Amino acid sequence: MKTGHKKVLLIIPSKILARGMEAVLSELGEFRVEGILSDLSHASEARLRNVDADVIVIDPIVFDYVSRMSARSRISEYSDAAVVAVKTVPMEDEQMKQYDGIINMYDDPVSVVKKLRESVIAHEEAPDTDDYDLSAREKEILVCVAKGMLNKEIADFYNISIHTVITHRKNITRKTGIKTVAGLTVYALLNNLIDSSSLEL
Repeated sequence: MKTGHKKVLLIIPSKILARGMEAVLSELGEFRVEGILSDLSHASEARLRNVDADVIVIDPIVFDYVSRMSARSRISEYSDAAVVAVKTVPMEDEQMKQYDGIINMYDDPVSVVKKLRESVIAHEEAPDTDDYDLSAREKEILVCVAKGMLNKEIADFYNISIHTVITHRKNITRKTGIKTVAGLTVYALLNNLIDSSSLEL
């Protein structure tokens, strides 16, 4: 485990809750808040990518109901930090299982720090079994690449930035070890991500 202060990024829409969490962590000393985001807009995603956090504390309500089930994997696209949910409203157990830890907004400060510490330790010790599995979004981008779409077309189609598309493509190349469009197309075909009839020949 790293020594010194652990860096925390808060993604919490409530300014009162975010500032309160920052004050509590500052007072207890083990964790230091490096940034606070109120949402996951494109600007926030860029900041998320650039903050070297040990743990991200997120209120799952920043995601709409449908995307809450894949919230953890979305965060993983930008950061390899531990991700802890702060539960401010009732959530389904299935939605909460994906996080490295769960903080209840009524937890006392010592419990919050303990949960953060345990989450960081568990995340650091967890084996990287999924390191080479493509995320759902990476599979979607791979299919678009295999179909011959350009980065700008993919960005427009998914309403994401070109930079995000490029990051996904780099991750796909790193995970698959394949650098060419032709190679990625074969990979997509062999893994049943696309049907040969959907390709432009």
